Amino acid sequence: MTARIAFDRHVWKEVAHLLANLPIALIGFVYVVIMVSVGAGLSVTVVGLPLLTAGLVGARWLGRTERARARALLGIRIDEPSALPHRPGGGFFPWLWTVLKDPVAWRTVLYGFIRLPWGVLTFAVALVGLVVLWPALPYLARGLANADRAMVRGLLSPSDELERRIAELESDRGVVVDTAAADLRRIERDLHDGAQARLVALAMGLGLAKEKLLEDPEAAAAMVDEAHGEVKLALQELRDLARGIHPAVLTDRGLDAALSAVASRCTVPVTVSVDLAERPAEAIEGIAYFTVSELLQNVSKHSRARTAAVDVWRSDDRLLIQVTDDGRGGARLDGGTGMAGLAERLGAVDGLFVLESPAGGPTTVTAELPWRRRAAAHPRQVGITPG
Repeated sequence: MTARIAFDRHVWKEVAHLLANLPIALIGFVYVVIMVSVGAGLSVTVVGLPLLTAGLVGARWLGRTERARARALLGIRIDEPSALPHRPGGGFFPWLWTVLKDPVAWRTVLYGFIRLPWGVLTFAVALVGLVVLWPALPYLARGLANADRAMVRGLLSPSDELERRIAELESDRGVVVDTAAADLRRIERDLHDGAQARLVALAMGLGLAKEKLLEDPEAAAAMVDEAHGEVKLALQELRDLARGIHPAVLTDRGLDAALSAVASRCTVPVTVSVDLAERPAEAIEGIAYFTVSELLQNVSKHSRARTAAVDVWRSDDRLLIQVTDDGRGGARLDGGTGMAGLAERLGAVDGLFVLESPAGGPTTVTAELPWRRRAAAHPRQVGITPG
């Protein structure tokens, strides 16, 4: 009875895996040796590194094949590692360097290199067990298969999300750089077209008023009065620009007051509820502020809503934002309303962006940001003068 139970289909799958180790390990060993020797030997030439890169891409394919074989015959579930980035997006040489330092490919190379002696051992033991040590075959197969499982998990599985996080952070870094560059271009454009042009006109007007001061005092006074109005407009434009960079009310009074100010400028009545016992880091506050600001601009421009609401609260180590409106709905991430850009910006700081907007409404946008403590203020040094 014990023998019949021991020789089940799982044992036969393990035996098949052990017998197949030798030919597959031989193919992998030959491939790895040729790839490394040719690629490294020709690395001083133009074709060496591209050949090595192609070999590493092929090694990834070998690793995928081995993971599939382990899933089918050893019954273990191993996730596929993160895919390599596509070459057209970043150019050939950055892609080449990314492949050359790919840990997944190099671990697969190590796997293929050490598998040949192991494949010889497992093939010999499984074959001897089939011919001579028949009663002990299930135990031998199970022990060797467990070693195979550990080897596959150790060398062919993703590194505990580390590789995925590295790839995500590299992508997020590009998003942050692009966003910062776009913001700088916007600020430059606003300064050039707005306040700078108005100040140039103001300087010219004051120069003309100076010339007319003695000849025509009344005309000069009128020109000075006009210049005074231009100064007020220039100051307002500079205030608006500063608010677009980082509003003073956010720095001084926090999200509650800052979001209330944003809501007051919305064309739709907005209810604001901020439930925060303490303030998050300044960077997180700024992202939250500009996220709500852009969402309320969308409400004003596109939603045709009658009312809207903004709710902000903390849940464990996350800052949650929810903006709702009773408008027509139908908003999409690719709808040209800036939603995709918001999602990218939040993703760049390990945040989340969820849009629910069925046709006919309502629209609900939920954003999550990591809660980071506000840096402690440096104590002011107080000097005491002896008296």
